[in-house]
Amino acid sequence: MAPIGKPFTDHSMGFLTWIVVGLVAGVLASLVMGGTGYGLIGDIIIGIAGAFIGGWIFRELGTTSPFGGLPGIIFVAFVGAVVLLFALRLIRRATYRVPPP
Repeated sequence: MAPIGKPFTDHSMGFLTWIVVGLVAGVLASLVMGGTGYGLIGDIIIGIAGAFIGGWIFRELGTTSPFGGLPGIIFVAFVGAVVLLFALRLIRRATYRVPPP
């Protein structure tokens, strides 16, 4: 029971929100970037990492999401996930170059 005057907070809901945001942002970013995705766990990880990258990008630009609440969080994570996937493709392309004959 929560003490009187202090609201009860359920920290598991925060974790579940991170998973849902990561999944939605990862799947949407994979679809936009023309890939098939990285599987359920991979898309969640890309979406969560994208949330950090998107948050950093938006903070550095001095702007906020055009949406509020959960849609705004998903939008920021989606932008970050697209940037992350773009960078991963550049790195993969640079590493898998076939040497000339």
